[in-house]
Amino acid sequence: MTKVESLRADRNAQFAFAAATQAVEESGIMGKVDPDKFGVYFGSGIGGVKTFEVEHTKLLEKGPSRVSPFFVPMMIANMAAGMIAIKFDCRNSVMPAVTACASGSHAIGEAMRAIRHGYADAIITGGTEAPICASAVAGFVNICALSTAENPDEASLPFDKRRAGFVMGEGAVALVLEEYEHAKARGAKIYGEVCGYGTTCDAHHITAPHPEARGGAKAMVDAMKEANYSTDDVVYINAHGTGTPMNDKIETHAIKLAMGESQVRQAYVSSTKSMTGHMLGAAGAVEAMVCLKTLEEGIIPPTINLKEQDEVCDLHCVPNQAIKQNISLALSNSLGFGGHNACLAFRRV
Repeated sequence: MTKVESLRADRNAQFAFAAATQAVEESGIMGKVDPDKFGVYFGSGIGGVKTFEVEHTKLLEKGPSRVSPFFVPMMIANMAAGMIAIKFDCRNSVMPAVTACASGSHAIGEAMRAIRHGYADAIITGGTEAPICASAVAGFVNICALSTAENPDEASLPFDKRRAGFVMGEGAVALVLEEYEHAKARGAKIYGEVCGYGTTCDAHHITAPHPEARGGAKAMVDAMKEANYSTDDVVYINAHGTGTPMNDKIETHAIKLAMGESQVRQAYVSSTKSMTGHMLGAAGAVEAMVCLKTLEEGIIPPTINLKEQDEVCDLHCVPNQAIKQNISLALSNSLGFGGHNACLAFRRV
């Protein structure tokens, strides 16, 4: 970004812009796709919360004339997608996904559907978030969502008895999704296939998951069905795994409902939020990337700091150390405030 561009963009949009630039450059797609068939689906759960905090403080302390004329475009959650489209001349549908912690996964899933049904040939997709500021941290603390541990090794503890909230992270991941024959014809490097997508709503509560895990389980079942899951598959599940008492318990139940008690014992499950923190609207995107790299490299990432696994989270949670294992199907779960659920399925090509 130029200096002027960076001064007119919230940190979340800067992350998105940087990630998208890296993805597009590596993909080699520029000049090889019709701009009218090139889109952007990019998720952000909050948008420019830091900009809102800074400009609102100016309003209170210095009056309305000191509020930046770029306040609104810097704050709104669609601007990351808009800036990416401007940069890369994407004239197809340019849409933000704003579904809290499921935003990145919904962006990828909806991008896949748009390409599958012929609306686009390629879409820059992913998620971004930059929520680490006083107001956002205070808000999450006051709904008892954040860990208050002072020891970093005792803070982000998915599936552990000691878990007491998540650690906030930030950043962005961008993927270039492309119709397979289009990508193959131009000799693109292909990391994997988005082969399934499930999206549901709990329709239950603004922050709590449904106690019977009905929405999360259904999203997984739908994604697995679309991915042609069979009992012969070696499955890795990148869990939403926030490290909050309620999420990990309910998600464990959802995974068991989706896979069945016999097959779930064969699946590998881990929460990479134990290492990245919870990146909110970017979480689904970074975890999609993890799934693709797990398929490519045959290395399953661990759930670190898992020293006292909770009996109610009795899955194979790959504690503390990565393991070598070739897998045939990777699933990524994302469960957001408002009851938004998404599950993405990936295979090697």
